[in-house]
Amino acid sequence: MRALVVDHSAPGRLAQAPVPDPAPGPDEVLVRVAAISLNYGELPKSDDDDSTGTVPGWDAAGVVERPAASGRGPKAGDRVVTWGWNAGWAELRAVPVDELAVLPDAVDLQQAAALPVAGLTALRALRRAGVRPGHRVAITGASGGVGRFAVQLARLAGAEVYALVGDPARGEGLADLGAHHLITDSHDIGAPIDILLDNVGGPLLADLLDHMDKDGVAISIGATSGEPTAIRPYQLLANRITLTGFQDSGNSAADLAYLVGLLADGRLQSPVDWTGDWSSVADAATALLSRRIRGKAVLTLS
Repeated sequence: MRALVVDHSAPGRLAQAPVPDPAPGPDEVLVRVAAISLNYGELPKSDDDDSTGTVPGWDAAGVVERPAASGRGPKAGDRVVTWGWNAGWAELRAVPVDELAVLPDAVDLQQAAALPVAGLTALRALRRAGVRPGHRVAITGASGGVGRFAVQLARLAGAEVYALVGDPARGEGLADLGAHHLITDSHDIGAPIDILLDNVGGPLLADLLDHMDKDGVAISIGATSGEPTAIRPYQLLANRITLTGFQDSGNSAADLAYLVGLLADGRLQSPVDWTGDWSSVADAATALLSRRIRGKAVLTLS
């Protein structure tokens, strides 16, 4: 089969190459992949790593070609969305039945491919923070994939949503997704924040801790700024703020099915901003790394 492999000599450090077909375990289905999405964290960014020749890919959607030998999970011909730590950017993917969800007719494969990592991260981070109706929730990096899902899910939970973006242009569409406030400067936040979902890190995270209410919860999801975060201990102590790092994964079937159901019902939108054939992966990766994509980049397999 063909796959996208890490190749540091290629544009975007990714190239198509032949690789062996996967061999599914007894509790895995074999999926013929039709669409994949890119996430900032999985893209090869340095020539110094030792990942050459490996097949990346967390998010993939397609059609079950061979059901699990155990008899569990979807049947052949079912359309599914899948999650895994690697090997998604290939024509075939072996997926544990606990890491996928069957798609209803109302959800297409490109919408679904954008869902797993970004949607699961947003959903589970808000759950970890204990979001409730009436909470004021601030989301940094709100224009990205995780951010756009988080805006919608926080609004569905009954929260007042503050979407923080680097400039107004990147915030396009966030009000339609449910953001009550579009913020480009943290000093414009007019009320103490109960929950912070931070995708950016750096000085912005440190600054936003001063805008949190007593017993607030700050969830650090990512640090795309690449800058250090200088936190003063009394920023946390004075208002009893909980700051926790978050990376949750695995056993995703139930949560994926929940998110797919929201998509099918029209209560959640898949923020696909860039589409193309997987032969254009270098363009997609460059656009994502240079912050020219609002939401998700999805590639279809020709």
